[in-house]
Parts: sequence; structure tokens; C-alpha cells
Amino acid sequence: MARTNTPALRGVLRNLRARPLTFPQQRLFGASSRCLANDKDKQSQQPSFKSQLYESTQQRLKRERAEQERFAQYQQTQSPGSRYAALMFALVFFSTGAYYLGSLKPASLPSSSTTTLQDLESPRHNVTPSNLQAAWVDFVEILGKENVSTNAGDLESHSGSDWSSYSAKENEKPFLILYPSTTEEVSRCMKICHARLIPVTPYSGGTSLEGHFASTRGGVCIDFRRMDQIISLHKRDLDVVVQPALGWEDLNEELAKDGLFFPPDPGPGAMIGGMVGTGCSGTNAYRYGTMREWVLSLTVVLADGTVIKTRQRPRKSSAGYDLTRLFIGSEGTLGLVTEATLKLTVKPQSTNVAVASFGSIANAAECVTSVVEAGIPVAGVEILDDVQMKCINASQSTSRQWKESPTIFFKFTGTPAAVKEQIGMVQKLANKASGKSFEFAKGEEEMTELWSARKQALWSVMAMRRGADDHVWTTDVAVPMSKLPDIIEATKADMTESGLLAGICGHVGDGNFHAIILFNDGEKKVAEGVVHRMVKRAVEMEGTVTGEHGVGLVKRDYLAHELGETTVDAMRRLKLAYDPLRLLNCDKVVRIEQPAPGEIKKW
Repeated sequence: MARTNTPALRGVLRNLRARPLTFPQQRLFGASSRCLANDKDKQSQQPSFKSQLYESTQQRLKRERAEQERFAQYQQTQSPGSRYAALMFALVFFSTGAYYLGSLKPASLPSSSTTTLQDLESPRHNVTPSNLQAAWVDFVEILGKENVSTNAGDLESHSGSDWSSYSAKENEKPFLILYPSTTEEVSRCMKICHARLIPVTPYSGGTSLEGHFASTRGGVCIDFRRMDQIISLHKRDLDVVVQPALGWEDLNEELAKDGLFFPPDPGPGAMIGGMVGTGCSGTNAYRYGTMREWVLSLTVVLADGTVIKTRQRPRKSSAGYDLTRLFIGSEGTLGLVTEATLKLTVKPQSTNVAVASFGSIANAAECVTSVVEAGIPVAGVEILDDVQMKCINASQSTSRQWKESPTIFFKFTGTPAAVKEQIGMVQKLANKASGKSFEFAKGEEEMTELWSARKQALWSVMAMRRGADDHVWTTDVAVPMSKLPDIIEATKADMTESGLLAGICGHVGDGNFHAIILFNDGEKKVAEGVVHRMVKRAVEMEGTVTGEHGVGLVKRDYLAHELGETTVDAMRRLKLAYDPLRLLNCDKVVRIEQPAPGEIKKW
């Protein structure tokens, strides 16, 4: 019988030994035995069947032991790096699987009403060149190549300005500038930015002062300059629908043809979008109020490209949440305003201006308080201190020379008889407050000349720069009217002691005043100290860190001192509700991630 070691046969033999033979098997093996009996010579020459069986089993066991020894040697000789790589592969594989299974169940919603900085991880933006270059193709398809700019000059001009109190860092520039012309185009651009995780900085007039349009996270800047039209004027309803890049001066020039008037009047060059964003006011605020009182409705593009309209055109409404007021003053952090419906009023029949000078800033502030307490309905009350008046004279920014002493500019509106009566009442109060002089305009040309000094306050200080490294810091605070003389006098003394060229001006009729400080790089710490103490005084007098400039980057960390940490945390929750990916005007108003050590000044 030929010797064999096939696995199949070995299996059969094992089964045979383990259990009794069946009848057919007995017959089969009986026949085999008879054949073997007839061939005794062959049987004597070959090992027995039992021997073959044991030998086959022994060889199989030896092979298994040898294989086990080789595997053990392989494990012992395998390098630690290889074992680590295998372990890491296993960890990554199982972690990925666990993450996928976990993602099948939505994360639980937050249960608190506020969001602290400790609750947040850093935002996950994608500003890699490849992602931004791919987005460029999408933007060009929407806006046309001529309305998507990567020009170095455009990027620089959209990063900051000479009159901003925030000095943009070298890396705080947008990758490209977009120039949409419709709400639909803005929406489509935002959908791309949302899908690609690209941060967005809005830009209209660029006249803001607290770092509002610094591209702190790179990404893209949306400039609304092509959206500068009056969409519809409703004369009988006294309202107008406009786009965000329409200047307030251009609007009033057009409205004057119909005897109408839009009262808010911030600095020259300001546009409606930025005025909504900061909730600005201006020289008419005492009589007419701030921007918040003159906006009826807004069309807003949200962070994911969704378009909403906050309400209809009636003068009042009790329908739901007041989203209009929510977006006013939000500085583009919650949504992008693409249309605004504004209230209008009838242009006054008569307007006049008067100028009164005083021996001290305290006397001037006391005069303002007296006018307010008397209830005289003047249209505007503006103050300029002696330093401001000296700068105006030195810069020759107006056509006349002024008394270089603290000066109040009054604006009167109404019927001719009412204006004349108001001037007489204010003149008496100015004399009572130790006024040194009082003059009022005799005609339209003289009125423009007198009021021009107030409008030239910022530019006159900028004209006094000594060199290329000189900067202008313009900031504002507001306090209750009864506290105004105290804070102005204390701030004036602090400025004088600092040795910096610094002046005071402002819309003091509602307790709001500004500081304009000239400094160079070596004097920056001194200027920061003056501003810090000015803000601290305002908060301690139950005032606000900004009356009309807005928060931006410079005033952001003062909000908690004015309002409390929990109020700021509530604002942060609103930010996350409207902009969960934190794409819109990053880092303005409230922080969106933890500050670096030492970044926040001690109070």
C-alpha cells in the first residue's frame, strides 16, 4: 500500500479511531484485510498501518510547533517602530469608526442661556491658498472678473485707515475684495463662504474709527460700493428704501428736492450701511436722536446666505421680536445689511447757528447742562476745547480765525420766530455761565462758515502730524448729563498732563464727547493710558464706553466692565445663533476665542 500523508486521509483516520465503524465501513475494511493477507511479503516490508498513523500525527505536531516558534521569534524580532505604527493604525481605525458611529446621533443642544469663552473651541476657518483660489473661481462666476479684486492696493486700503484708532497688523489683510451689486449676489457669495469656511469682513464707507473693518482672520472683504442707490422714495409716508453704500450727504441732497430730511449726520463720507452697523448719531442727535430712531426695516443676508427682512414699512409694529434693533449696532457680526428702510422728516423752515466761547472747559460744559435743563429744543449742541480751536486755526481748515478757547456751537431749527426765540434764550444762559463771546450767523453763507469748524475737528488734528509715524486716536464715551462737566474737566486735565497734543469735541447735548489724540509710535503707551482712564471714568459714572463710534476691536474688552460678564456672554450666544461658524466680521464686539496671555488690559 502506497504511503500517503494527505490532510484528507489523516482526517478520515482520526474519525475512524474516534468512533465505531458502520456496517459498510466494516465490509470495506474486511475486504482490505483479505487483500493484505494474500500479500504477506509486502506487509513484512512496509510499516504497519498503525505506525503510519502515529508517524503522520507526530510530523503534523512538529510542524505546528515549528510554526508557533517562528511566529514567536517574529514578534520578538519585530522593531518597536513597526509595533508603534501598527498600534497607531489600530487606534486611528477604531477612533474613526467610533467617531462615525457617534456622529449618527446628533449632539445635545446647549442647556444654558449664555455662552462663555471657556465653552468655545477656536473657530475652524479655511484660509488656505488652495481653498481661497478655488473660491475665487466661484466668485468670478457670480460677480464677473472685474468685480473680484486681488490688487495689492485694494487689499491695503481695505485693511485700515489713517484715522482709525486701531493699527492693523501686517497679516490682517483680506485675500480678495468682492463688489456685489444686489442682495442676491451677496447671498450667493455668502453661501460659498459658508460652505468653504471663509471669514468675511463687510465694508461700506470705511470711515469707522475703532478697527471695525480690520480683516483679523484674512478671508474675503465684501465692499458694497456698487450698492449705492435709492431704491424707492415714499414721500407721503415719509420713508425711503436705500442700499448700504449710499452716503447720508448724498441722500439728503436728493431729499431736499422734495423738502424732506434724514436727520442723523455723522462724519463726512459715512454711508448708510456703516451708520446702521455702528448705530451712529451725529450733530443732530440732541434734537432728533440716533440712527436707531430712524431705521424702520432692514434686509439682511445671514452667514449661510439666507435673506431675511426684519419688518414692513409702518411707523410702528408689535409683530414679534424687534430684529431691526438687533442688527443696528451689530457691526456686521450677525448679518450683512443690503437694504434699509429709513424714516424721514420734513426739512425745517429755518435754520441758524450760533457760536459761544468760554474761559474754561468746565464753564462750557455747565452752559450745556443749563440749556438741557431749560428744555430749549436746539437741534445740536457741539463743544470744541481750546486745543481743537488752535488746531483749526493752525491747519487753516476754515476761512476764518477763531478764538482759541473752549467753544460751543449751537444749531437751531424751526420756524423763523422759534429760531429767534431759541437764540435769545441760549445767549442769556451762555452769559450766565461766564461766556466770553456769543455770535450768530446773519445768513446762509455765514452759517455754513460757523458750523464748518465743528466738522473740521478731526481733519484739523490730522493736519498737525509731525511725521510719517504720527497717528490719530479718535474715541468717544457718553455719561448722564449731570456727570458731563466732571468727566470733561478730568479728561482735559489728564490730556494736559500727558504732554500729548489732544483735544476734546463732541455732541455734548446728550452727554457724548470725543477725544482726538495725536501720538507717534514711541508715545503709543501714553495715549493708551489716556484713553483707558477716560473709558474707566465713564463707566464709573454710570456711562458707556462708546456713545456712537461703536465697539469694534478697541472697545471690545471694556464691555464686560460696563454691562457685566453675563451680558457679554448673552451677546456671544446671539452671535453663535446667527453665525455658528463665526465667519462674519470676526473678533468685533465680542471675542470668539480665548485671549492670549496679557492681551487684556488690567482694569
